[in-house]
Amino acid sequence: MTETLLKVQNLKKEFPINGGILGKQIASVKAVSDLSFEINKGETLGLVGESGCGKSTTGRTLLRLIEKTDGKVIYKDEDITTLRNKEMRALRKEMQMVFQDPFASLNPRQTVEKILEEPLLIHEKLSRKERLVRVYEMMETVGLNKDYAKRYPHQFSGGQRQRISIARALMTKPKFIVLDEPVSALDVSIQSQILNLLEDLQKEFDLTYLFIAHDLGVIRHISDRIGVMYLGSLVELADGEALYEEPLHPYTQALLSSVPIPDPEVANEEEILIGDIPDPSNPPTGCPFHVRCGSCMEICKKEKPQLVEAKDKRFVACHLYNDDLNK
Repeated sequence: MTETLLKVQNLKKEFPINGGILGKQIASVKAVSDLSFEINKGETLGLVGESGCGKSTTGRTLLRLIEKTDGKVIYKDEDITTLRNKEMRALRKEMQMVFQDPFASLNPRQTVEKILEEPLLIHEKLSRKERLVRVYEMMETVGLNKDYAKRYPHQFSGGQRQRISIARALMTKPKFIVLDEPVSALDVSIQSQILNLLEDLQKEFDLTYLFIAHDLGVIRHISDRIGVMYLGSLVELADGEALYEEPLHPYTQALLSSVPIPDPEVANEEEILIGDIPDPSNPPTGCPFHVRCGSCMEICKKEKPQLVEAKDKRFVACHLYNDDLNK
């Protein structure tokens, strides 16, 4: 029986746009719009979409690195958006994040030893000796020589720096980790090493991942289920292989058709996307994708479709799968 670790209900995040002489709010960027999904314990949920679709904002809002505008984030049956700072600080041991840029996310003035020791100073009551034992053990766990503990971040390669970031996230023995494009800044050969490491660590420490990426190949490799985002909304949610074998939403179909096929004799039947992504401060009425969709109907311009189960464990937000319309 699957156990739900984290549940997101109608999550919204808007960023104000200020202007005029008095600097008053004149509009807002709707980065995340009415987002709902669940993550089961021990699984990897991949979140994919074009740049600017709200993936990273979603991950940061789940951990309350930025505060939500509306909605709920329920972790272990508790709405963490209502917790006070002291309560949330205690919970951060269980919820960690690995950022996209491994250089910008590490303090350049601290050695690896200090970087990895810092979470233990905040969350654990351990002696200096006990902390160092944990630091060296974790370095070896992520594939780093403990003799490197006195080095600074700039003395490492990009792949090594990301291993340091992963080690830091694991120091407090978390249960849930948000991975915000953790391999996009790395060489392809190093990407596979980091992905394999993440899979090994997931099994060893019984971790649950939210894996954010724009690379469809990477998402397919590591994810159990995949959610496709467009303009702050979830348009499709399905098991990884099912989504790649039979994408239902027109946007998902267009994304997958753009992936190059490693066979010169096989041509892509590319779904052409019309125009550019709409302005998130002024999104279109109805379905957010209708202005770029070749299957647009009149109802798409007026009414936003809800995420419904179109097939067994296949959820899609598209009027093409509205039973009332298709009768």
